[in-house]
Amino acid sequence: MEKFILKYFTLIRTLIAILVGMIISVVLIYLISEMPVYSIKQFFLGPLLSKGRFANVIENASPMIFCGVAIAISFQAKQFNIGAEGALFLSAAVGTAFAVSTGMPTVLHVIMVLVVAGATGAIWGFIPGILKAKWGASELVASLMMNYIAYFGGLYLINSHFRDKDAGFLVSLRLPETAWLPQFMPGTRLHVGILLAFVFAFLGYYFLYHTTSGYEIRTTGNNDKFAKFGGMNIIKVIILAQVLGGMIAGIGGMTEVMGIHRRFNWQMSPGYGWDGVIVAIIGRNHPLYIIFAAFFLSYMRVGGQILNLMADVPSELVFVIQSVIIILITAEAFLSTWKNKITIKEAEKAEVSNESLA
Repeated sequence: MEKFILKYFTLIRTLIAILVGMIISVVLIYLISEMPVYSIKQFFLGPLLSKGRFANVIENASPMIFCGVAIAISFQAKQFNIGAEGALFLSAAVGTAFAVSTGMPTVLHVIMVLVVAGATGAIWGFIPGILKAKWGASELVASLMMNYIAYFGGLYLINSHFRDKDAGFLVSLRLPETAWLPQFMPGTRLHVGILLAFVFAFLGYYFLYHTTSGYEIRTTGNNDKFAKFGGMNIIKVIILAQVLGGMIAGIGGMTEVMGIHRRFNWQMSPGYGWDGVIVAIIGRNHPLYIIFAAFFLSYMRVGGQILNLMADVPSELVFVIQSVIIILITAEAFLSTWKNKITIKEAEKAEVSNESLA
C-alpha cells in the first residue's frame, strides 16, 4: 500500500485537495443558503439533470482542454508562459478574417482556416520564446504584455476591417458555411471542435512522453544544466515549447468561433487562457489529466451558474472553491509530512529485508 501511495502521491494529493475543496463548498452552502439541501443538490447534480446543461459542461471544457494542453507543454519545459489567452484571441481574429475573405470547398476551407489560426498562434508563441532563448527575457512578462497587444490588435482587425455593419452590435461578418464546424447533437451546441480538443490532448501526451523532442522538453524542465550537458539544444527546446503552445491555443480559439458563434463576437477577452492555467495546474501538466481537470472545472462552473439561478447562493462560490484547490495543490508542504513518514517506513523495511538476506 505504501509503495502505491508513493508512486501515485502527486495524483492522490491532487484528489485530496479537490475533496477538501468540495467539503468546504458544502460547509459554505450550509452557512449561506436558507435551503442548503436543495442548494447542494443543484450544485452537485444540477449539470446532470438535463441534456442541455450537461452539453454546456462539455462545451465549456473544450477550450479549457486546448489551452490547458498548450500551457502544459510550456510548463513542462519550466517556461511560465501565460500567453495562451492572447494567442487564442488573436488567432481567432486572424482566422475569422481569412475565413470571410476566402471561398473554398467545405473540408478544405475548414482545414485552411484552422491552419491559419494555428500558424498565427505559433508565431505569437515564437516571440516570447526567442526573447527568452536568445536574450534571457522573462517569458512571463513578455507573454503577459503580449496578451494586451493581441487583444487590441484583434479588436482593431475585426472592428475596423471585418465588422458586420448590418448587425446591431460589434461582431465580424458571418463565416461562410464552408468554414463551419458541424454541430452533432440536436438541441445543443456540441461541435466537432470538442473532438479536436480530445485529439490534441492525446497528441500532446504522445508528443511529451513518446517522442525525442518531448523528452528533451521534460528533461530541460527538470534540469536545464543536465540537458545542456547531455547535448540538448536548449534554445530549440524553449522555442519549440512556446511555438507549440501558441499553435494549440490558436486552434482552440478558432474552433470556438467556427463551431459555436459562426462569427467573431468577442469584444472582451473570453478568459479561456487563464482557465487553461488552472486546469494545467490541477492536471499536473499532464495532457490526459488535463481532460479530467477541464471537465471538473467546467462542471463546477455550470453547477455554480445553476446554483445562482435556482437557489440563493451566488455563483462566485465556485471561484472560492477553485482558489482553495489550487492553493492546496501548489503548496508543496501540503501532506509532505505524510509522504516523508511513508518514505522513511519504506526505507526501514528495505533495510530490514537486506539484513535478513545477508
